[in-house]
Amino acid sequence: MALSAWASGVFAADAAAISRVEARSNDLLAVGLAHDDKMIIHISRLVDNAPVRDAVVTVLLRGTLHPTTAESDGSYSLQTKDLALPGAAAVVFQVDQGATKDGIKGTLTIGSQSGPLDDKNSSRQLWWWVLNFAVCGAAVWLFSRRRKAAKD
Repeated sequence: MALSAWASGVFAADAAAISRVEARSNDLLAVGLAHDDKMIIHISRLVDNAPVRDAVVTVLLRGTLHPTTAESDGSYSLQTKDLALPGAAAVVFQVDQGATKDGIKGTLTIGSQSGPLDDKNSSRQLWWWVLNFAVCGAAVWLFSRRRKAAKD
């Protein structure tokens, strides 16, 4: 399944449940999007941003090495129940391409995407409304003083 089709279906279903990991080495960039027990991984070269297509990619996640499946769009997919466990996990994308082997390290945080910043009743939201009312009240007060001074 292509990343765009998978991601658009996921975004429509539950955007807050998507976790993202980004890892970089000297030569490669790996980006993984995880939802439930599936991860789609894009690996590209830093020099020209070309996708890495002909590689064997394995993912070391929570101490277990997981093989990936190469997709037709150049991405790699991984399905494991370890992706559904909440919390932070170290991720190592191991990319074997002929004689070249590269280990790209990153951190995946699962389950903490929607936090207090998304809460409509958070203290940040409350202070924003207090500031809005204070500015509007000050503007009304100054306007009324100006009109009163013009009458006198």
